[in-house]
Amino acid sequence: MNALRSILHLMFMAVTVIPWGLAVVIASPFLSSTQIYWMCVGWLRLAVRSGEIMLGIRNQIIGYENLPVGSKDPAILLVKHQSTWETFCMPTLMPHPLAYVFKKELLYVPFFGWAMSRMDMIHIDRSKRKEAFNKVVSQGQRLLDQGTWVIMFPEGTRIARGQQGTYKVGGTRLAVATGAPVIPIAVTSAKCWPRKALIKRPGTVEFSIGKPIPSQGRDPDELMREVEAWIEAEMRRLDPQAYR
Repeated sequence: MNALRSILHLMFMAVTVIPWGLAVVIASPFLSSTQIYWMCVGWLRLAVRSGEIMLGIRNQIIGYENLPVGSKDPAILLVKHQSTWETFCMPTLMPHPLAYVFKKELLYVPFFGWAMSRMDMIHIDRSKRKEAFNKVVSQGQRLLDQGTWVIMFPEGTRIARGQQGTYKVGGTRLAVATGAPVIPIAVTSAKCWPRKALIKRPGTVEFSIGKPIPSQGRDPDELMREVEAWIEAEMRRLDPQAYR
């Protein structure tokens, strides 16, 4: 049954992203960046809602009160990355527009990538590390100033359940450069949507939001170690079976 539900959900996303992506591309010259963002989030809400109905995946949000409340309060979200689920969910859960930092190759994915290219986000060329970071800082500062939060996955890629990747300091370097606080977020999505798995399982995914950590005057490496310690301790609290 889980296999059938997973295939149907995958087909549903593939079928709906085509007209949605084309609509974004066609409408983008006539819309503001904010309007384009929320138009794209509309498809993400559809994907998440269909995941709830077809796959039986539910979200539980912990620590929502830790998010900044001002309309222009900056924040850099550093999120545990286990599956595609949190990539879809985060924009639907947050009260601010989000700007992902992602590799430019994703822009070439038909329909999905074309729509992403119309959004005000930060796409980088990983082969040009210095230029890429300078772009992250300049665009990140601009986005933070306008009330958009920057979101990054510090491990860089999806990590299997119960495993810990290498935490890279790009997010904390950006935080120190801009003075924005970092917000660590633990996610247990692999309980339901394992990394690179076709078959998904019903269940509850916890999104645990930590308290903002000030970045001003901090060392990026030290700050990332604090972020890593909080996320990994919280992962073990939320999903102890995976870390036996």
